[in-house]
Amino acid sequence: MKYLPLNPEIFIQNRQRFQKKMSKNSIAIFNSNDELPSNGDALHDFKQNSDLYWLCGIEQPDTMVILFPDNPDEASREILVIVRPNELKEKWNGHLFTKAEATAISGIKKVVFLDVIDGVLQPLIHLAETIYLNTNENDRKANEVAVRDYRFATYMRERYPVHNFGRSAVILKELRSIKTSLEIEVVQKAIDITEAAFRRICKFIKPGVMEYEIEAEIMHSFLSQRATGQAYGSIIASGDNARILHYVANNQECKEGDMILMDFGASYGNYNADLTRTIPVNGKFSRRQKTVYNACLHLHQYCASILKPGITIADYTEKVGDEATIIFQKIGLLKKSDIKNENPEDRAYRKYLYHGISHHLGIDVHDLGTKTEPIKAGMLFTIEPGIYIEEENMGVRIEDNYWITRNGNKDLMKNIPITVEEIETAMKA
Repeated sequence: MKYLPLNPEIFIQNRQRFQKKMSKNSIAIFNSNDELPSNGDALHDFKQNSDLYWLCGIEQPDTMVILFPDNPDEASREILVIVRPNELKEKWNGHLFTKAEATAISGIKKVVFLDVIDGVLQPLIHLAETIYLNTNENDRKANEVAVRDYRFATYMRERYPVHNFGRSAVILKELRSIKTSLEIEVVQKAIDITEAAFRRICKFIKPGVMEYEIEAEIMHSFLSQRATGQAYGSIIASGDNARILHYVANNQECKEGDMILMDFGASYGNYNADLTRTIPVNGKFSRRQKTVYNACLHLHQYCASILKPGITIADYTEKVGDEATIIFQKIGLLKKSDIKNENPEDRAYRKYLYHGISHHLGIDVHDLGTKTEPIKAGMLFTIEPGIYIEEENMGVRIEDNYWITRNGNKDLMKNIPITVEEIETAMKA
């Protein structure tokens, strides 16, 4: 790993939170992700299962976590399973964790090797009444391949057919949406790295530069600051490309008079930042660009004023839509007749703002969290309104990351230039 070791108390607290939600005399088992083939004998870069990482901080493949809080043997209430170090394998692929190293990262004292797990696990299962199994319950899940979690669930149900089974995902969806202060410290590190990258490219961008050159500068800045890498594929969208929400081609020239929308973020310790700024390629907003940008900034600030504990995402989105309707009329995008005749299921403002305003953020960029229940203190959200005008070949989006507090929220990106004046000053520097 490139990043410095995280505080193991992060993972200790996370396991404690999960175990408090488990039913009496139950065991929970978590698996790492598969190593996935690409072509020939090559593998895709390994990405750890987010739930398992949240519990132990181990990025190594073939890892398991076993939690059994009511186990009569106190020493076996938390067990970490890792691959046994192998001299030949390490010559090819690098160092494998020792038991002591795995304990230092995770805070789990009992560590066993994967090749003896059958003999360790079966007696534990016989003691337990309920087995919690983990599957991916992300509402946007699209994979059709039977990944390890699902294969393991099938195996356990066949081998232990008279046990009760529970869903870990239900508990994790609730817990992972609430970030501890220790988790936020890691997120803030990812944000600070992202800020440094943004300030770097503000000085780099000028007419004639290619979008991919900006992407390269971002990656250079990230890796030189010990980032795990990119939180997601950077969107570097100049001119009319800014209207494409997930534009990742990044292969066009940045031209005089255009703006460039940049949506990127660093990952540090597998916790993610998610920033968007839209800036003028030549360092100076035109009058119209400034008008549209300030309208978007007004929407952003309005979002921040209402994103508080107690509101639901549905009500929040509806209120933002009401404000967008007013603002879009002021800047000449909507007429009174458009508003009067709008379809309640597809409101008029949606022509110019056709995506969600906020999403949960954390170990996953679109992190676990409810969309229907009231927002709670401790949740971490993006705020990212946009204005996309096909007739003017223009797209603007402004995004910061907010930690929800008891009475409001905290902008974790407050030090990153956001106003027209701040951006122009940063580009002059």
